[in-house]
Amino acid sequence: MPRTAIAYRNLVANSSLNGATGPTTVDATLVTNGVVINDAVPEYTLIRTTHTDGAAHDLIVRAGDNPPALAAGQGDLTVEVAATSGVRYFGPFESGRFLQNDGTMLIDFETGYAGTIDILRIPRSV
Repeated sequence: MPRTAIAYRNLVANSSLNGATGPTTVDATLVTNGVVINDAVPEYTLIRTTHTDGAAHDLIVRAGDNPPALAAGQGDLTVEVAATSGVRYFGPFESGRFLQNDGTMLIDFETGYAGTIDILRIPRSV
């Protein structure tokens, strides 16, 4: 099965963004297949996730392809998210480590992960 594409939600300079709308539920399909961010700009990417399961599980940002990701050899970023930890933020990221050769970023979840994920884009200028 293909990865689920999640589009950016753009943060707005000098304004606000509704946190109640937009996040995608991390269900069995997302845990099995993972997430893809198309047309990714890692330096302006922020991942917001909730984790509601009663046990800790990992969120994994996959290393990119070399080229363009010259630092891909540093490997994946694997972060354990504590049980019922509420909201966690990850990023921004380095293109040189996480950008795939097709311009995407890839995110995976450890089996049992439950909650939501939201992909936010930081504005280039404020």
